[in-house]
Amino acid sequence: MIKKISSSANPLIREIRALERKRHRTESGLFIAEGARLALEAEEVGVRPKHLLFSPEAFTRPSIRALVERMDAAGVRCIETTERVLSQITRRDNAQNVIGVYRHLDRPLAELEVRKHGVWVALEQVRDPGNLGTIIRTADAVGAGGVILVGETCDPFSFEAVRASMGSIFAVPLAGCELPDLLRWASEGGAQVIGTSLQAQRHHDRLTPAGGRVRVLLMGNEQAGLTSEAVAACDELLRLPMRGRADSLNLAVATGVMLYALWGLDGYRGARK
Repeated sequence: MIKKISSSANPLIREIRALERKRHRTESGLFIAEGARLALEAEEVGVRPKHLLFSPEAFTRPSIRALVERMDAAGVRCIETTERVLSQITRRDNAQNVIGVYRHLDRPLAELEVRKHGVWVALEQVRDPGNLGTIIRTADAVGAGGVILVGETCDPFSFEAVRASMGSIFAVPLAGCELPDLLRWASEGGAQVIGTSLQAQRHHDRLTPAGGRVRVLLMGNEQAGLTSEAVAACDELLRLPMRGRADSLNLAVATGVMLYALWGLDGYRGARK
């Protein structure tokens, strides 16, 4: 049954509003995804929210009404609320009129089967949630096996990261680990670790053919790049050439360039027509 809540003082609304804080997301195991598009994309890959909130205006749209009815029938708690409450939840003046509250989607690294995919992305100490969300989206675009967060990183379930992922947060497997765990996982799966470094001699488009091996693209922190331990552990190091005054690329851009270079070695196999 659809419930109506109009007060931001309602205990459930207060719990949902608290999800803007990382501590509460961690303790509750929940996060927020904004927009009907994300709710529909989550449903497409079999992910249902714990709560689905929507405005009366949104409910007049046939696609949203149908979504709400399907979620209600599946046991999801569906809540009609005001645009003001939705804005308070997201801290945005022009909030989306559909908001889903989802359970965390990350999993132990051991559950990811390295040999099932040709390329994986590993991010060491990534700090910017916008970069992280964009990388998750790019990993989805090239069909990477998943995104692995190495060491202390920003939260993939923050508002900023989820927004930047544009729904790919629901489609791309996520795991977290320390560097030794990543290297052990890659080694046991027969994967080659590829990193980027300003000290590398070869450019990104001079990759050695994979020869059927799985590859893990290991990218570093936005300011410092890969740690010395990570650089030493890479099987192959490459650099992105620069011509202008800029001495580096944005992490999400650099990761995208590298992922497409890796996919290109495979002739962009599987690309949509």
